[in-house]
Amino acid sequence: MLMDKKTADQLNEKLKGKSAAEILKFVSEEFRQKIRFASSMGVEDQVITHLIAENQLPVNVFTLDTGRMFPETYEVIDKTQARYNIKIFVYFPADQEVEKMVNEKGINLFYHSVENRKLCCGIRKIKPLKRALEGMDAWITGLRREQSPTRNDIQVVEWDEGNQLIKINPLLDWSEKQTWDFVKENKIPYNTLHDKGFPSIGCQPCTRAIMPGEDVRSGRWWWENPESKECGLHIKKK
Repeated sequence: MLMDKKTADQLNEKLKGKSAAEILKFVSEEFRQKIRFASSMGVEDQVITHLIAENQLPVNVFTLDTGRMFPETYEVIDKTQARYNIKIFVYFPADQEVEKMVNEKGINLFYHSVENRKLCCGIRKIKPLKRALEGMDAWITGLRREQSPTRNDIQVVEWDEGNQLIKINPLLDWSEKQTWDFVKENKIPYNTLHDKGFPSIGCQPCTRAIMPGEDVRSGRWWWENPESKECGLHIKKK
């Protein structure tokens, strides 16, 4: 199958009005063994993992371990694998690249400039993601439109120019309440940091709890402007 923006547009037409479970079933059949799910172990991703496992869909789940994750994130990996009897594949950054970056820029380089932070994200996240997606035609994410102003114009199916893949966002139009209601109803394991004011969870030094009423992404890279708050995994190229 030829993959391009036209393919994404055609799939969007076919998936109009479909539920998240229906979307996942369709794309797992459409792309067969050429599709993977990238989980950050956040609450949205736990919903998708549940739908994949409960419907026995042939979609591998993977996560990126940047080397600076919260202990609670590792705990939810273990709990999820045990609950669903699945293997979550873990990808790490290249040790030599991390060493070079830290020795040249400092251990907490990301606080000093957006450029440094993007360099760190590139080495710890983007390059491992590319390895995880090698040989794939499509990937699934837990993005929701409500999460951030940088995600207002995304669609259920997109052409990911950076990775040259089809990208599927089955929970795009879900609200935060809908997401949590589903988690509680199905007793899905989730990161306990969510109970401590962390709606969005990434690397430990770049994530903090938020105050009531703050934007859900305000705890990520809080020292930057909202418009720059993406690590590069989900930048939509014009």
